[in-house]
Amino acid sequence: MSRLKTFLIYVLILVGFIIFSEFLINVSLNSSYHQIGRKDNLEQVTVYQAEATKVNARIKGTITNKEENPINKKYVRIDIYSERDINVGTKYIDIENLEVGKNQEFALYFRAEDVGYYEISYTDQKSTEDLELLPEDLTKQQIVIATIFTMLIFW
Repeated sequence: MSRLKTFLIYVLILVGFIIFSEFLINVSLNSSYHQIGRKDNLEQVTVYQAEATKVNARIKGTITNKEENPINKKYVRIDIYSERDINVGTKYIDIENLEVGKNQEFALYFRAEDVGYYEISYTDQKSTEDLELLPEDLTKQQIVIATIFTMLIFW
């Protein structure tokens, strides 16, 4: 019976360590992001998260094709600038099939150094130069599954 209690204590310590380390990792990663500014006034594009670190950035938002002011272009162009007004990259979002009165969510994760602000505009032509996108954030379910597989490997 004491062996079972010892095993249970080790399992609880391991689970506590996993939860504690996950918390510290999330807090430290999110605290390294700072807000970046926006230099346009397009009403149809709403950005609810625009943050950057020294090397990575993320922009999340919604594009709304309103009836009173419909979007008649094919792409939304997002230009990323440094604090010294140098264009560090451009990303295009395809909105060709966005119907009037509908919304389209977007999330960009990209690698760009010293991002200061971004500017959004509409365009019909897409340039060949595009930012290198990073993989999206992992969901909680994906993190739990990866943790379980990692524990199985080391067990």
